Amino acid sequence: MFDAQDFVEPLQTVNSESFVPRRASKLARPSHPPLAGRLLIGSLRSMVVIGTLLGTGIAHAADAKLQAIVKEADAYRLAIDAGRVETEIRSFKAGQLDKTRNYTVYLKPGHRSLVLFRSPAERGQKLLMQGDDFWLMMPASQRPLRITPMQKLLGEASTGDIATMTWGEDYEAASLGEETVAGQPCIKLELTATRKGVSYPRVVAWLAKKGHAPVQAELYVASDKLAKVASFTLGEVDGRRQVTTMTLTDHLQKERSTEIHYLSRMAKTLGDEWFNPAFLVRAETPQ
Repeated sequence: MFDAQDFVEPLQTVNSESFVPRRASKLARPSHPPLAGRLLIGSLRSMVVIGTLLGTGIAHAADAKLQAIVKEADAYRLAIDAGRVETEIRSFKAGQLDKTRNYTVYLKPGHRSLVLFRSPAERGQKLLMQGDDFWLMMPASQRPLRITPMQKLLGEASTGDIATMTWGEDYEAASLGEETVAGQPCIKLELTATRKGVSYPRVVAWLAKKGHAPVQAELYVASDKLAKVASFTLGEVDGRRQVTTMTLTDHLQKERSTEIHYLSRMAKTLGDEWFNPAFLVRAETPQ
């Protein structure tokens, strides 16, 4: 790359005392690197620029590949953008079943979820997630209550654990190498939240090296403390492998665990009006 100043001869200031009549003093000419040297310098500059651009492009391509892998993992949990998932949560203490609850989860694009409580002890309650906002509707209340995604439903399962079933839209992925988990070769990823409404700002996930199914995940809260460890069980559902159970183990109270069973998934959801807290307060619970 050439510099235009290399080809402009600078003006010399003539000292009046050194002026000799009829005989001009010889002006000193500036010394320049040889032309070959200037060409070499320009080439090196161009190579640096090109190398930087190539490095940036490769990094973006790697990031895009990791995001695609995370979305492949999501498909094992929820293969449809909008649908209905019948869910059963089982809470265990010291390995013994303590409580069981049933929920119907409706999901729509745009970070929208509606959870209907089906068990007799909770019947009539509704939970709405709309973007970063969560509301709980109680049968006897005329006003929706704002809650957080970490609000407990049953055992170690929080509202965010059941209302959100994907990572790809909420996290950016970075590679942490490869490890073997439960005898299965995995790629290890660090997922960093890109929005505030998620339950866990940071997730460390192990995905199967072959097929990228979720195997295990460490779930970290806002203080960056490990809150839970999730493990995933896969089975054949409608002719394809899908997550049938997610088990959550409390990191501090290891004798407590919670299983979230995905009983059925179907491409059926509700109209947009159902994802409005004002409408939900006065609406009858859909069957």
